[in-house]
Amino acid sequence: MTTAGFDEARRRAEQNAPFLNTLLQREAATKEALAETGGSLARRLRLERRALALEVALGDLAGALDLTQITARLSDFADHALDRAIAGAMMERTPDAPPRGFVAIALGKQGSRELNYSSDIDPIFLYDPATLPCRAREEVADAAVRIGRRVLELLQARDTDGYVLRVDLRLRPSPEVTPIAIPIDAAISYYESQALPWERAAFIRARVAAGDRALGARFLEAIRPFVWRRSLDFGAVGEILDITRRIRDHHAQGQMFGPGYDLKRGRGGIREIEFFAQIHQLIHGGRDPALRAPATRDALAALAAAGRIDAADARALCEAYTLLRTIEHRVQMIDDRQTHALPAGEALDHVARLHGLEDGAALLALLAPHVERVAAAFDRLAPVAGTGLPFDPARLGAALADAGFVDRDDAVRRVTAWREARYPALRSAAAQSALEAVLPGLVGALAQAPVPAVALNRLDRLFERLPSAVNVFRLLEARPALATLLAELLSHAPTLADELARRPDLLDGLIDASAFAPVGEVAELVAEMRAAEAGADYQALLEHVRRLVGDKRFALGAQIVAGAADPLDVAAGYARVAEAAIETLASAATAEFERAHGRVPGGELVILALGRMGGMALTHASDLDLIYLFTGEFTAESDGAKPLGATLYFTRLAQRVTAALSVPTAAGPLYPVDTRLRPSGAQGPLVVSVDSFARYQREEAWTWEHMALTRARAVFGSPAARDKVEAIVAAVLAGDRPRRDVAAEAAEMRAEMARHKPPQGPLDAKLLPGGLVDLEFAVHVTQLTRRAGFDPQLGAAIAQLIDRGALSPAMGDAYALLARLLVTVRLVAPDAQEPAAAATRALIARAVMMPEWETLLATLDAVRESVATQWQESIAWTPSPT
Repeated sequence: MTTAGFDEARRRAEQNAPFLNTLLQREAATKEALAETGGSLARRLRLERRALALEVALGDLAGALDLTQITARLSDFADHALDRAIAGAMMERTPDAPPRGFVAIALGKQGSRELNYSSDIDPIFLYDPATLPCRAREEVADAAVRIGRRVLELLQARDTDGYVLRVDLRLRPSPEVTPIAIPIDAAISYYESQALPWERAAFIRARVAAGDRALGARFLEAIRPFVWRRSLDFGAVGEILDITRRIRDHHAQGQMFGPGYDLKRGRGGIREIEFFAQIHQLIHGGRDPALRAPATRDALAALAAAGRIDAADARALCEAYTLLRTIEHRVQMIDDRQTHALPAGEALDHVARLHGLEDGAALLALLAPHVERVAAAFDRLAPVAGTGLPFDPARLGAALADAGFVDRDDAVRRVTAWREARYPALRSAAAQSALEAVLPGLVGALAQAPVPAVALNRLDRLFERLPSAVNVFRLLEARPALATLLAELLSHAPTLADELARRPDLLDGLIDASAFAPVGEVAELVAEMRAAEAGADYQALLEHVRRLVGDKRFALGAQIVAGAADPLDVAAGYARVAEAAIETLASAATAEFERAHGRVPGGELVILALGRMGGMALTHASDLDLIYLFTGEFTAESDGAKPLGATLYFTRLAQRVTAALSVPTAAGPLYPVDTRLRPSGAQGPLVVSVDSFARYQREEAWTWEHMALTRARAVFGSPAARDKVEAIVAAVLAGDRPRRDVAAEAAEMRAEMARHKPPQGPLDAKLLPGGLVDLEFAVHVTQLTRRAGFDPQLGAAIAQLIDRGALSPAMGDAYALLARLLVTVRLVAPDAQEPAAAATRALIARAVMMPEWETLLATLDAVRESVATQWQESIAWTPSPT
């Protein structure tokens, strides 16, 4: 910046800002006084503040400092002054004791390093009774209060040099009854048990600013779960929105844009930008630490980068924030007043000219589009206020009938039961208040559901089983569109409805569009699951993985109900989630086991997946078909404090892995694990060496075991170990196995299976004649007899065999229909019966890419016939034992 730029800044300051003009006139005297040594701490800080105020103002007006630099310098000075004041106050009282045990936690704009040009600071004073220095015969609580008062005096007292900082302590816990300094343990207890929702938003910007920093860090770490909750209480969001509505009402004169407009509290002003960011941080920050940025513009950028808010909104709000804060500073520079309102008349012209504009009209024209854009963005956050439902039974029945409930009497009984708090989850005053707030929208969504009566009944059962309903209601109030999705889930998917009753926080995962995106690749999912490992014990990791898997599976199921994904893609997503869980939990179980028993030299556990898991196409209800193997010599012994022989070592480790994958915890069940496909079946050892597995497959295995091997895939172990096992599998499938009459044995096995496992119902896509099992048998027989088309994924294997002319081209479409039907029916009709509701039948038809139900049934019949024909042709083809 040129000298001319600073000269112009000085000219504008002299002509338009009396406070800055005074500082300019006293600039030389201020510098001279600062050059002197000695003097009181209070005077030194006042002089430093005067010098900084002028330096920052001129740098701002000259364009040499941007908003980030300006607020950072103001915030750093506030930290410095507060720290000096605390140290000085403690030194005056106990000069021989180290200044410890007293800390200032910065909230508000000081906490986020965004202080105004003429801003209050909003600290909380905390002390540690065990370490705070006291005078003889002095109560530690009294000492803390006296230190706090002296700090206020040093910072706020005015004289001819001005003052240092205005301090507002009203953000401390219960300020109307608590002293100005609070014991740290009492503060922690308050935030864990009594704090109000808006206080969580305040602590987004909390920071240790001055005093005993280790004490402050201890406090912030202790209350972090209060601020960043994984399962959000949406009452916090509603509370913030209510605050803003009250501010709009209270400052009605400052809402109309023009002279007198409140840049901070007005509609479309600074506070709405801050709240826009904080609301999204509260919603998503508990799950994503990257979104916890204290500064407003940093938070908006992080939210946009994570896809939580629109990038264009983020850019517009950042631009508006920068301009509004800059003009706010201009207003405050004039008289060094903590004001946020645009003045009127000639005073507005001075603000404009201070900014380098011609007059007040030009300033308003500059601000107007930004204010409008902020107001529009914030208005989209606020839920539409409901009108409430009548309590009178007759009027309630009429309202429910008008909404669309055919059986109004049943609907009235249900709603009345909720209002009478017949279930424990609805008995608290908070639950009843939240119920009334959300009831109109919820009833409307249920009435428009595909099957209103079913949705209503399942919601009633959900309330009956919930430990608390408040969070569900707050979530629906904050995100009204979720009520429609909830109604669809309750109407169509009893499986998901049951899971929701066990874990109502599953709805949290559906609050934005990311829930309907495909789940990540296995490596991404593993990284997400392992995020809890740092500092977490083994049981905590199990809980974390169970919750995360539950979240992912629930969201995948919701994708089918909402028509947002192809069931084939959902099946692949289910499998990636399961594979990531195997990798994460098997690794954790191995590490835990090694701590007690060490490692087996040259040996490691390898997990081979078969069936639908091996084929990377699970359903919501699939179990995991696994074989446990180990490398190295079976005669080896582990090297830990409690050594075990290799076979016993890996058997116990495999049992630990199975338990990690299947034993229910507080977070619910994970996966049933089926190990009956291991060598010698259920009668054989749980774990065998890789060499024993190879020998068994080459010399003893039956046809059904080789058919299962066609979908084998190593899902755990080092790359070398996986390659070794998969090479064995490839060699066996290519012909390194006993010669058997594959077709005859497969036909006999399929007939036995049909006798003992008949189809459950007319939609049993798996077991119906001509269903998936017949198609799988046809494919596996063809693979083994032709020694071709070996791909664990059934669809890919079918495509390869069709290309070779070994299967009918119709089998590709047959697989797609049957697989989509299986995945969908497992979710929405787990009994495999035709749903009574036409809407659910339509959902199934849509999911399998059919225009209507009757077309689906006709196509299913045709597909089953073609698969049955293919099955017969496959077992008839082979010319000789293979």
